[in-house]
Amino acid sequence: MNHHMLLLAGLAAGLTGCASDALQLQTDRTYQVEWIGERPLIDRSHLTVTLGEDGRAYGTAGCNHWFASYKLEGDQLSFGAAGSTRKMCAPSLMEQEQRFLKALTKVQRWDFSPIDQLRLWPTEGKPIRLWPAEG
Repeated sequence: MNHHMLLLAGLAAGLTGCASDALQLQTDRTYQVEWIGERPLIDRSHLTVTLGEDGRAYGTAGCNHWFASYKLEGDQLSFGAAGSTRKMCAPSLMEQEQRFLKALTKVQRWDFSPIDQLRLWPTEGKPIRLWPAEG
């Protein structure tokens, strides 16, 4: 019986190690935005964040491609002023894009929610919420 308990304890420790490894903010991994602060994304819009290993972040903002510098130290995360391409889209997508780019400049830290969703927290208010992108 003790042999089985040790085996189960070993398995549990191994699984715990895997789970904690998965909850690290990863560079060169694309995250899909689900919410910007208080509001979900417009149906079928596609916003992404990728943190490059070179200190540059980039992605799609719903209409345009965006890019900015970023600084990551532990759970602290900040973005420089974002630039973007200049394609025009529907007014609602353009408004959402501007809210997203403005929200990025206010990010101060990151964490994972109890359901393993990445959250980028501003100085005050609700976070940008993201999931790892498929593929």
